[in-house]
Amino acid sequence: MNLVANTSGRRQDRALFAALCVVVALLSLMPLARLLLEAFAPGGVPSLKAFFATLGSANTWTATRNSLETAIGGTAIAVILGSVVALVVALTDMRGRNAFVLCFVLPLMIAPQVTALAWLQVVGPASPLLKLLGLAPPIGTRNPLYSREGIILLLGIQYAPLVFLTLRAGLRSLPRELIEAARAAGASRAFILRTVILPLMTPGLVAGTALAFVSSIGNFGIPAFLGIPGRYVVLPTLIYQRLSGLGPSVLSEVAVLSMLIGVIAMAGIILQDVMVRRRDFRITTTSIAARPFTLGRWRLPVEAGLWAVALIVLVLPMAGLFLTSLVPAYGVPLNATTATLNNYTFVLLEHAAAKRAFANSFSLSASAAVVIMLVSVPLGYFLVWRRSPLLRALNVLVELPYALPGVVLAIAAILIFLKPLPILGVSLYGTVWIILFAYLARFLVLGLRPAISGYHQVDRALEEAAQVAGAGLVYRLRTVIFPLVAPAATAGALLVFLTAFNELTVSALLWSSGSETLGVIVFSFEQGGDSNYAAAVAVLTVLVTLALMLTTLALSKRIPPGVLPWRD
Repeated sequence: MNLVANTSGRRQDRALFAALCVVVALLSLMPLARLLLEAFAPGGVPSLKAFFATLGSANTWTATRNSLETAIGGTAIAVILGSVVALVVALTDMRGRNAFVLCFVLPLMIAPQVTALAWLQVVGPASPLLKLLGLAPPIGTRNPLYSREGIILLLGIQYAPLVFLTLRAGLRSLPRELIEAARAAGASRAFILRTVILPLMTPGLVAGTALAFVSSIGNFGIPAFLGIPGRYVVLPTLIYQRLSGLGPSVLSEVAVLSMLIGVIAMAGIILQDVMVRRRDFRITTTSIAARPFTLGRWRLPVEAGLWAVALIVLVLPMAGLFLTSLVPAYGVPLNATTATLNNYTFVLLEHAAAKRAFANSFSLSASAAVVIMLVSVPLGYFLVWRRSPLLRALNVLVELPYALPGVVLAIAAILIFLKPLPILGVSLYGTVWIILFAYLARFLVLGLRPAISGYHQVDRALEEAAQVAGAGLVYRLRTVIFPLVAPAATAGALLVFLTAFNELTVSALLWSSGSETLGVIVFSFEQGGDSNYAAAVAVLTVLVTLALMLTTLALSKRIPPGVLPWRD
């Protein structure tokens, strides 16, 4: 009986593992393989015509130079701001840490196009906020953010929390023994920072820098809102303009452009790995967290400075966005007479595409979150509790679509689904299903990482007891394992929902009439000159994001530490 049960259990394990491998291959390998095929063998015929034509174009290298300029500049700002804030938050006895972390991280959870729109409404000549303060420039004055410098500034603000989160994770693991020994020897805080803390935080700093660079190089929302009106084109916006202007006829060219973005992004990741490998940063001691440095008489000025940063990066642009959503038309000053909620009524009840966008974004985000959670729980089981080279390769494949810029994945999805699927004869191109596929591929890692964290904190004894009793893997997953990792898996699903709900980079290239998303609607309203409607939609998305983030705080005791980025 036990032999039969064990044989059946092994078959079940192999069948489930094979199914997971197929899912990962479809979501990760197939898009990249299709992209390479289109670049070097369009139509199945080997040809380098599109490759050389694209790389020989002056527009390609102008966009590449612009992409590198903005990505490097934005990364520099993100690293400086994120590093300073991480050092203060992680190493000192500042008060109100949890509230500040929530406020500082929130811009990272807000879509880049919303960030761009909010800042445009703060500093533009039609800014209701500046008009209230009597500081608005004359109507017709060029918005200073429509420039390379504007893109760099907003990229830095958008991804400073990313550097902060990466560094804070490393600073929490600093060995207390080394810091206390330096203190006992009479070393000053500056000396400890320079000789102990900064060298040990190098891996986190390098990782945060690489993440900020890769995110900046593939960002579409900010360069689209600021660069297109300012005639400053980067690679993602060049792809968008080529594809929207000429359609499928330029797929081979945009495939090459997508590969170019991917190569630049991977170069940043490889450089990070090389820099970290040059030295050994491993810590041989383990201890409780180091005692925080007391700020003393500097506490109030430091706290005031940090909250001023939060005010600038979060409250100020959100206030400008909200005030714009209350103005009836462009350039109208806001007062008790002109303030109106008609913009919200229009986008929620009257505009057909906006109403569809709310429904599409909710359904796509929720569907992606649920499917990814269902895949992440069994996949995390194999990755954590089973060890093999194949599983390590599988782990890398899961991360690849998220590491590469979203525009690369979007082009690959178009190439895969442009023609009807074999055997089925059904085409997903121009439907919401192609967007769902892209969401599943891109955000799988966001749901998997929390699930893996949950497995690391679960005692396997219950699962092993069920296995000894003859329970199959599917039964164990359903009745024993999932209830144990459910809080972490649910947190991962929430991250997927929040990220997909406001997404634009992927859907900007994949949407069609009837499959609009909220990111697309905000972009369309702004491009059409309807900033008030765009602001109203953006405010609603921010409120949904904030509400869900605050809801998770009530469940924080059941969620493993480090899963939710806004939880200290």
